[in-house]
Amino acid sequence: MVDIVKEFASKKIDLLKMEMTEKSSITVGTLTYLLFAAVAALFFIILFNIGLGLLIGSWLGNYAYGILIMAGLYLLIFLITFAARNAIKNNVADKIIKFINS
Repeated sequence: MVDIVKEFASKKIDLLKMEMTEKSSITVGTLTYLLFAAVAALFFIILFNIGLGLLIGSWLGNYAYGILIMAGLYLLIFLITFAARNAIKNNVADKIIKFINS
């Protein structure tokens, strides 16, 4: 009887190891995908904004003005985000708590 219990425990441990290996490999694969997607999106955003700044600058007759307008836009976005930082933190925390408890 003791041998059966030992064998069961050994099989249960092996099963848990396989499940953890599967979950960790899926997690690492997902994180790798998200990292590559984030880098590609970041390059797109940067190049798009440079192009948009140059386009606005060509309309105004001075490329520096277009770049400054884009910089001002991002400064405005930063200031709005900074002003709403507590609301953003609370909203994200609430969503995480709801997700965990569901």
